[in-house]
Amino acid sequence: MQTHPTHDTLEDYCGTTYAAKLLGLSVGTIQTLVEKNELQAWKTQGGHRRISMPSIREYQRKHNMLMSPSESREGRLKVLLVEDDAVTRDMLKDFCNRCETPVDCTAMSSGLEALIDMASIQPDVLIADLNMPGVDGFELLRTLRHTPQFNRMTCLVISALSQEEISARGGLPEGTIFMAKPINMQWFNGFFTALIAGRQVELHTS
Repeated sequence: MQTHPTHDTLEDYCGTTYAAKLLGLSVGTIQTLVEKNELQAWKTQGGHRRISMPSIREYQRKHNMLMSPSESREGRLKVLLVEDDAVTRDMLKDFCNRCETPVDCTAMSSGLEALIDMASIQPDVLIADLNMPGVDGFELLRTLRHTPQFNRMTCLVISALSQEEISARGGLPEGTIFMAKPINMQWFNGFFTALIAGRQVELHTS
């Protein structure tokens, strides 16, 4: 395993969670493949693995694996869900998987994971909790606000914090959609339906 990246772009690498999603394997299996050099990777100074996207595609070809839905089907709404509570995360991910609209959801448990894989996933929609250990939703949004991709992404915050508590911690970037917990799944369905409809209009008018 390499200890530093080459001069490739950020899109050429991803974290273990997204690599596991792409290959349909567990994170532990991905780590084993890296140690066996079946996947090429390097570690950040913080000890986080960054896995080569070309080596993932080569592994798929070598083992005759179908490309993931996010890579093989055009027109899907790419959603990045960042939520540290496992129950809420699984509920929302399951909803996305069962959604009648074409949604491809990648779920992560920390803001740091999201920042590592943001360039590789290039989500259309970011759904994030605010209270999370380490890099929380506030820091995640503020970091992304300084990247061009943020301007093209729909950002939805889900939180049990009051508007007063959010304001006291600096507020949310302009344009961020807020939804209070507990989550209303009927509202979520309408949210995705509206996004898909808006996207279809853009595709037909562009």
